[in-house]
Amino acid sequence: MRLRVLVVPDKFKGTLSATVAAQAIAQGWRRARPQDHLKLIPMSDGGEGFGEVMGRFSGAQIQKAKTVDAAHRPCVAEWWWQDKTKTAVIETARVIGLAMLPPKRFHPFELDTFGLGAIFNAAARKGARECLVGIGGSATNDAGFGMARAMGWRFIDKANRKLTTWPQLPELKMIHLPSEERIFEKVRVAVDVRNPLVGRLGATRVYGPQKGLLPADFAMAENCLTRLANVWKKQFQHDLKQTPGAGAAGGLGFGLMAFLGARLEPGFHLFARHSGLEQLIQSCDLVLTAEGAIDESTLMGKGVGQLASACRKWGVPCIALAGVALPSARVKRTFAQIHALNDIADLEQAKVRAKSLLAELTMRVARNLPAIVNR
Repeated sequence: MRLRVLVVPDKFKGTLSATVAAQAIAQGWRRARPQDHLKLIPMSDGGEGFGEVMGRFSGAQIQKAKTVDAAHRPCVAEWWWQDKTKTAVIETARVIGLAMLPPKRFHPFELDTFGLGAIFNAAARKGARECLVGIGGSATNDAGFGMARAMGWRFIDKANRKLTTWPQLPELKMIHLPSEERIFEKVRVAVDVRNPLVGRLGATRVYGPQKGLLPADFAMAENCLTRLANVWKKQFQHDLKQTPGAGAAGGLGFGLMAFLGARLEPGFHLFARHSGLEQLIQSCDLVLTAEGAIDESTLMGKGVGQLASACRKWGVPCIALAGVALPSARVKRTFAQIHALNDIADLEQAKVRAKSLLAELTMRVARNLPAIVNR
């Protein structure tokens, strides 16, 4: 029986990109079942790989721009351009990503989103009407302050001096718009979290530690973001602090809403719409998905969990592959099968040989495919 198999993996964070994971899965499946028809749709819900994935769907071409990383070190960053629709695809991890920095060398108070502004400026010069933005994987916690500065916004303190670093924000008195404001018709931002900007579940306390913020830094960081949001509210009559997703990417969700009029959307929904995912699921016999870890958090808004739910809706079996699997009973019910690299290798080998082991694991799954496909 020749099957129509849809391959929709997410990244294995720090190990495999979604594209490489898809290629490994396809390689392993074809060893066991060369007669099947495979369609590869690497997934991104807004983090690393967003630009490559969304750029491919839209037929966009790679562009390069000189800018700086989160630590203001010169770099050349890629973004994507679709001329017909005047759409820019921007992946912030390519500019201000945590993975771009040497571990523990910089404190988050030394980092900002300034370099991201250069990419938006480049898109504006191209004549972009719409921007699709993925903001996962950032190193920053400045709520878009640096990005706004790079785009011409001015932040003034009580002594009428310009603020140039985000730890100065407690002194903020006034925000001045750019003299030549660049306005895109649409800015849609893929987010996979619903955290507010500040508070117990805000950017600083929830995600700051991943970027190097210590508990002793929390009060200072919260004070900075709260002051920025309060001055924004006072001047522009719009309170964005508690908007779901405002705390994404160190508050960049807030910054994009405030300074670019962006709309935040669940990253998986944006991916699904642009890829035509629902139609692809309905036209296949089996879906293979994958990510680094399959556990209870998989069902808490992650793309792989949402994909499995969509498959259940249309009665298509979904097999999950993972680096490590610790599935609860609920997770087990969500997927037709769950398999992990640590079933065939120890954890260290699974990281070092992730691509080849993923291909081998997939081959074993294909060879022992049970009668779960009934179409």
